[in-house]
Amino acid sequence: MKILVAYASKHGATKGIAERIAQTLGRAGLDVSLKPVDDAGPIEAYDAFVIGSAAFMGGWMGEATTFVRRHRDALAIRPVWLFSSGPVGTERLDAKGRDQLTAARPKEFDEFARAIQPRDERVFFGAYDPDAAPAGLAEALMTRFMRVMPAARNALPAGDFRDWPAIEAWADGIARELQPVRA
Repeated sequence: MKILVAYASKHGATKGIAERIAQTLGRAGLDVSLKPVDDAGPIEAYDAFVIGSAAFMGGWMGEATTFVRRHRDALAIRPVWLFSSGPVGTERLDAKGRDQLTAARPKEFDEFARAIQPRDERVFFGAYDPDAAPAGLAEALMTRFMRVMPAARNALPAGDFRDWPAIEAWADGIARELQPVRA
């Protein structure tokens, strides 16, 4: 069984999650390819998919959304898992008691649930480096604003908040579902 782990990552945190998922699936004996969505090429040769993207402002990156929409028909007849990374921090609940991972669920997931019926979807904590070069105009403006406004400077906690045991456990579950049935 050939599995494609495809991802869209702005600063590398989502790429790291995709790499860990691909490694975990590979250790389970599955034939895995890891590619950015823009370089995934034709997908017909794959039997299953794990697709992930960084999320910003409530949604997936454009290239990941385009990938799913472009390949909707092929994805709808194969096993698919979706993941997203985005929220940062160490607290699962925000100040108002809301689950951050639930609140960070990308808006595209409802559309994808109807169109391709993924087997599962997951949101993982991401990473934030305030010193990283901004990617794009909107991020450059936000970075400038956060440096100028003292109250905004600490709005996002800096650090790597990816939960590797949770990521590996999720990938292990995918691997179990994809293992051939043994007589």
